[in-house]
Amino acid sequence: MSLLRAIILSALLWLVYQLGRFCLGLISIRSRFQRMQKDGLPMPPHHPLFGHLFIVGKIMSRLPSDVHGHVLPRQILKSYPHLGPIFYVDTWPFGPPMLVVTSAHAANQFTVAHSLPKFATMRQYMQPMTGGMDLPTLEGREWKMWRTVFNPGFSSSHLMTMVPQVVKDVVTFAEILEQRAASAQIFSLDPLTINLTLDIIGRVTLDLVFNAQKQPNSFTSTLRSQIRWLLFGNEANLFQRWHPLRPIMTFWNSRQMLAFVGNEMDKRFLRNVSHPDPLAQAPRSKTIIDLALDKYLSERKGNVGDETTMDATFKDAAICQIRTFLFAGHDTSSSTLCYCYHLLSLHTEIRDAVIKEHNSVLGPEIGQAASLLSEKPHLLNQLPYTSAIIKETLRLYPAASSTRQGEPGFNIVSPDGRLYPTDGLLIWSNHFAIHRNPNSWKRPDEFLPQRWLAEKDDELHNADKGAWRTFEHGPRNCIGQELAILELKLVLAITLRRFNVDSAYDEYDRLRARKSPKTVDGDRAYQILAGAAHPNDGFPCKVTLRA
Repeated sequence: MSLLRAIILSALLWLVYQLGRFCLGLISIRSRFQRMQKDGLPMPPHHPLFGHLFIVGKIMSRLPSDVHGHVLPRQILKSYPHLGPIFYVDTWPFGPPMLVVTSAHAANQFTVAHSLPKFATMRQYMQPMTGGMDLPTLEGREWKMWRTVFNPGFSSSHLMTMVPQVVKDVVTFAEILEQRAASAQIFSLDPLTINLTLDIIGRVTLDLVFNAQKQPNSFTSTLRSQIRWLLFGNEANLFQRWHPLRPIMTFWNSRQMLAFVGNEMDKRFLRNVSHPDPLAQAPRSKTIIDLALDKYLSERKGNVGDETTMDATFKDAAICQIRTFLFAGHDTSSSTLCYCYHLLSLHTEIRDAVIKEHNSVLGPEIGQAASLLSEKPHLLNQLPYTSAIIKETLRLYPAASSTRQGEPGFNIVSPDGRLYPTDGLLIWSNHFAIHRNPNSWKRPDEFLPQRWLAEKDDELHNADKGAWRTFEHGPRNCIGQELAILELKLVLAITLRRFNVDSAYDEYDRLRARKSPKTVDGDRAYQILAGAAHPNDGFPCKVTLRA
């Protein structure tokens, strides 16, 4: 009995301690926001006990239950337009106290002029996927070193040498689309584009043929499983946040990915050590890990030690980066491809215009596009309208935003000189709202690829180059942006003249009754959080062969 009493007493003391921490946190954050509100700092009406929970809850109740959270700031501005492009939001304990930024001018201050560290929840989110030492969350000298190691593998010139390999996977994707066209059935495109981009990133990173488009693959299945278990830790659904299987599944998936990538790295290392002379190897383009290993081996020359063994510190960190590339390198591109098809199906005149560009640059023989691009990948640089479509799609449907950690003494300064303190706050550079800010974009909600080709005297010309933040700006911009644009260009160049991929949400909804809201500002293809931002319901569509 004494042991039982001790356990009960310990449990009660723990509960009292946690309750005390909760109350102190509540008082501290709510009182701080009350003071900021009295000082005139912009925020929705703040309740001394509930903060902004009721306001945010009311706004979100009008939206689909699965909608991506990055739509929230724009919805707040619609309800409280007087707030302006920088404002504070308090949803604690469901989220950290935050400063929301919806203007490029303000975002540049903490990403370019003074690059603030990434917010802690990003590390929490990425750790089960990458192992923790990944480029998106590393800081300081470590980040700089690993960025330098992998930069050559993501350079535009190097990626052009990988085009013939990437084309193989795009041809497989086109074959699958042809099969879907023959069936004339509605299907979800998002899983197919995910498998396509997984195949591509496998080739480019590790020279692996996952073949995920044709058959199940144990590694890619494990990676996708891990994405479904990832959390930022501030989800409103408490069961989702504290699911009892999450620690088990994330540990198991992480261990499987570690073993797989580690084994592949060992094989690549031994091959590079066995054939240090590039001329002794079979002639082909080097992958991202090959270039990183080349740099490692060149720096290790002359050092005392076993030349057939990889340094453990290098290996552990390199595995984390490769896991990062395999995750981030497929997720953004797959969803963007769906949205390219979606927007082109809604704007057939734009689809006709881009097909005209492809005919002009690639010639009339549609079936020869893949082989032509394999032989002459530089032709991708002669498709400006295709690039404009991709950029405009990413403007309307950004895959992610950027969160930074505020610092003592660091204030964001508005154009009128007003100071916005950041200490202890999550600073949210909200790309969804920045990309639709009417102060930066004319007709911000319209799909207008021509804005990217507009001359200075055109009303669509955007002089604010920092307003397009898909891959972020500053030293912490996305290392894989050139790869993302290249593979999207390739897929569109090879498929658009052969297939019409048309949204089928109307028919999909007729087949499935749904009582909750179905649109966000009239958009049925609204984004959901599934790693990156993806189209809801997997983007139901139909494919037909073009005449």
